[in-house]
Amino acid sequence: MTILVTGATGRIGRHVIDQLLARDADVRALVRNPATANLPARVSVVQGDLFDTDSLRSAFSGVSTLFLLNAVAADEFTQALIALNVARETGIERVVYLSVIHGDLYANVPHFAVKFAVERAIEQMGMPATILRPAYFIDNDITIKDVVTGHGVYPMPIGSKGLAMVDARDIGEIAAIELLRREQSSIPLPLDHITLVGPDTLTGADVAGIWTEVLGRPIAYAGDDTARFEQTLRQFSPGWMAFDMRLMAERFQSEGMIPAAGEVERLTALLGRPLRSYRDFAAEIAA
Repeated sequence: MTILVTGATGRIGRHVIDQLLARDADVRALVRNPATANLPARVSVVQGDLFDTDSLRSAFSGVSTLFLLNAVAADEFTQALIALNVARETGIERVVYLSVIHGDLYANVPHFAVKFAVERAIEQMGMPATILRPAYFIDNDITIKDVVTGHGVYPMPIGSKGLAMVDARDIGEIAAIELLRREQSSIPLPLDHITLVGPDTLTGADVAGIWTEVLGRPIAYAGDDTARFEQTLRQFSPGWMAFDMRLMAERFQSEGMIPAAGEVERLTALLGRPLRSYRDFAAEIAA
């Protein structure tokens, strides 16, 4: 039987594929351009687009389990619904969907609200699925490492409530574990939800403190100015996306991303090892 991975060439998708291959799974990857996919030889690469129903029907044919990842986009909701409906049409009864933590709390943030709506669609459609709800990706901070190391400032306006940041490699491994749990079951398993967090809940000052210790020199937290954050993002992102990210940062500050009791322990047991920490990430960057 075959597991299909969407978003296969992105950061999370590649980790999912690596973890599935390490467990000898039969993996198919949906990509827009097979010529530039650069995936392992054992992966069956198929061309397709989440708006192209014909390509989806072809790609989903013979697939038993689907990993659905929709990148942040203005039309993300439509893409997700098309994929879910084609999956049901083609007989796929095992789904793992990458959503986001606190979709209900971050109701005014477009890419959170979309994923929460997709969760409701999965439930209403009665699809046997695992919904993964990751917190802020530690790996997001790769984009600002030069600001930290070169200017002595941690610039992400994440506030003082705290975020339980999670490593993308842990997300990929847990996704693979869930895909195989569903794939190997003789019957479709009931709906499940897993919140994906890291071992520590960190404020902006906490993260700056970690960088200070790892680099051996003072790193300051730049503060909570979300308007400035939006203007910075507009230099290399569409205006709507920069505003979306500003709204997210405002909810970081008002709500945080706080794990419920027992969630860290559940993930540790699922992985059979400790979760990767922000300090691990910073040390890797510094090295």
